[in-house]
Amino acid sequence: MSATVTDICRRARAASTVIRELTTEVKDQVLREMADAIDTAAEDLKEANARDVAAAREAGTSATLVDRLTLTDKRIAGMTGAIRTIIDLPDPVGQVVGGRTRPNGLRIEHVREPLGVVAVIYEARPNVTADVAALCLKSGNAAVLRGSSIAQHTNAAIADVLAEVLRARDDVPDDAVQLIRDTSREAAMELLHADGYVDLLVPRGGPSLINTVKDNATVPTVIDGDGNCHVYVDASADPARATDIVVNGKTSRPSVCNAVETLLVHRDLAGDWLPKALDTLQGLGVSIRGDERTREVWPAAKEAQDSDWETEYLDLILAVKVVDGLDEAVRHIDRYGTRNAEAIVAQDYDVARRFALAVDSGSVFVNTSTRYSDGGEFGYGVEIGVSTQKLHARGPMGLESLTCVKNVVWGSGQIRVI
Repeated sequence: MSATVTDICRRARAASTVIRELTTEVKDQVLREMADAIDTAAEDLKEANARDVAAAREAGTSATLVDRLTLTDKRIAGMTGAIRTIIDLPDPVGQVVGGRTRPNGLRIEHVREPLGVVAVIYEARPNVTADVAALCLKSGNAAVLRGSSIAQHTNAAIADVLAEVLRARDDVPDDAVQLIRDTSREAAMELLHADGYVDLLVPRGGPSLINTVKDNATVPTVIDGDGNCHVYVDASADPARATDIVVNGKTSRPSVCNAVETLLVHRDLAGDWLPKALDTLQGLGVSIRGDERTREVWPAAKEAQDSDWETEYLDLILAVKVVDGLDEAVRHIDRYGTRNAEAIVAQDYDVARRFALAVDSGSVFVNTSTRYSDGGEFGYGVEIGVSTQKLHARGPMGLESLTCVKNVVWGSGQIRVI
């Protein structure tokens, strides 16, 4: 009889009490062995992935999801490279990040410690299986993984490789990393209600998954939300730089959450720069949805509907709006943005600084692409998700986001008398 979701979470809780005390040296060695094991099993992983990809295509799954699902040699190398990068990162557990000495001599330290059990529900991307396992182990947490049915063979194959590494050691619990193999909705709901076992749950997927978690979870969650990302091109922007940033943000990989979905352009650039930029984008296969002022200077654009401003296309589609200036751009982002990643292209420092202050987002990019909104690019190795909320963690979540800070108070016999 297979273990229930609650059984898996209970075992993870027991394992977490051991993992939190592992030394950095032990954790790093386990991660080295996991990276080496994935390299060795690459052909087996691709074979399992081929089954999932074939089934997805037969079911008529979108090209975007099939792309996220597919494991190539390059992506497998990316998984192992990410694990090895995490090895090189400082261990956050035990870090003293602040503190003070009180007049009575008490020394209060703010010390990082693991959360305990971290669960992730994710869709399509099988690399998440290895990424989360590595991040959780390095930060002293137990990991509970629940992938979607579309990647069930790939996720299982990766989890089996990781489990074999753990079984070969006697200093790390076998239950440090566990995959829930039941991909039913009932199993997901059981995980959402695993109070007392799960300390943090992160959903990584589309709006349906996110809404299910928001509506039903009783365990603590951090929402990895949509990526309706904007670029505002100010009147002071360098034209060539602006074109490069917009093209990169839209076309380098349109199926990811840090791709640009809306371009906001200062009216002073609408007559000259904008048509040339849209010609370039169209030549790269991008379909343009424009407001009235955009279509006046570039008639080939389709008329933008209200829904276009709030849509995360994840495709070669770009909504374009001409704005009167920074204030209108910020208002538009505040109304339609998803607090993921926003960018400005501007040579006027004051404009750029005000945009960075005024825009409510986990990451703001000045004169560079939103495509850098990524744990690896931020130096975190990989990310467990991109938080679009404000409590506990915000933006790409790396090792430190999987810890909390506790107060450790050192005394020399002081007692409180009132």
